[in-house]
Amino acid sequence: MTRLLSRIYIKKIICVSFLALAVALFILSTTAFAEKNDNIPAKGTVTMVDLGAKSCVPCKMMAPIMEKMEKKYTGKAVIHFYDVWEDREPAVRFGVRVIPTQIFFSSEAKEVYRHEGFMSEADIVSQLSKMGVK
Repeated sequence: MTRLLSRIYIKKIICVSFLALAVALFILSTTAFAEKNDNIPAKGTVTMVDLGAKSCVPCKMMAPIMEKMEKKYTGKAVIHFYDVWEDREPAVRFGVRVIPTQIFFSSEAKEVYRHEGFMSEADIVSQLSKMGVK
């Protein structure tokens, strides 16, 4: 009986240890994400965040548009892409249900507009223009 209790006690210690390790790794990974991306959305400038995946068809269609927007709006707005299949944290952080999703933030880092699905270059330019970005 004593041996059985010892085995149960040891198994409980092992389970608790693994649970503690998992919690520690989760905290470290979310802290690393926050430190790495604490400037998104950027305060003091309009920000567009595109959440998608390099492997999803509409996201692939948007990739060249996003590259063009990054170049066109350098110094005027922050344009940022997250691959939520590589890192799910941004999807959770921004409450994404569908990819691609585009979120536009004011210079005060407040969400102004959200779009789900493919978004054309003209629609992106129009939204940024409405927000005062030329």
